[in-house]
Amino acid sequence: MLDPELLDIMVDAALEAGAAAHDIFRGDHKLAHKKDNSPVTAADHAAEAIILRRLGALLAHIPIIAEEEVAAGRVPVIGKTFFLVDPLDGTREFIAGRPEFTVNIALVRDGAPMLGVVYAPATGELFGGDVAAGHAFRAAPARDGTEGAARGPIHVRRAPPAGLTVVASRSHPSPKMRDYLMGYVVADTVSIGSSLKFCLLARGDADLYPRLGTTMEWDTAAGHAVLLAAGGAVVSADGGPLLYGKAGFFNPWFIATGSVAPLPLAQ
Repeated sequence: MLDPELLDIMVDAALEAGAAAHDIFRGDHKLAHKKDNSPVTAADHAAEAIILRRLGALLAHIPIIAEEEVAAGRVPVIGKTFFLVDPLDGTREFIAGRPEFTVNIALVRDGAPMLGVVYAPATGELFGGDVAAGHAFRAAPARDGTEGAARGPIHVRRAPPAGLTVVASRSHPSPKMRDYLMGYVVADTVSIGSSLKFCLLARGDADLYPRLGTTMEWDTAAGHAVLLAAGGAVVSADGGPLLYGKAGFFNPWFIATGSVAPLPLAQ
């Protein structure tokens, strides 16, 4: 199967999962906690079940590493190619009633994210990226979970002479972030939850996203793929590319950029 076909399957799965999550978002989303004390809702489980079913029906030969499955101790053996799924990134935003939560599906090959889909059900924004083709897009699906608008290409922007727009996490502020940003000319800072931070860079609305804290691979892979396909980059603390399939699926600190050369980062 060709990558554009794979990407379409991922888009369809994300749209259906997002519709289910959005229905719960508009209703009663009771909060629970996992063993690591991170929050989880019925929307996380409902969205993940849909994605596992949709991908498993058509692409059963590709292992799926999904957040809630991993939390339950169900971790398949992976090879060079596998999916990474975060059914509801930005659970804290979801619980707080903010529309910044996303559904994330990525296809990884040889440690690199090659296809990615990020869908924000509450706003209707859908982002996709095919890294090998160098093509990233944005669309605005209809509320019934179908694609209601044409896919428009997106690209990172050239850094503005007046200074950078930096994307930061609302849920994870850091004094170390302030120290790191002293090396740049910063014109504005935007706080937003979930993988939409990558998408702001990809569509040319921001320039830099430093993440000086713990993330999991399923948190970043889909947005990472979208950003790469749009012409951006993600660099880990050691200066190399951020790779996937690591032990425990933990990420090091990283810097995501549009066209800006990232400054060294000491973890």
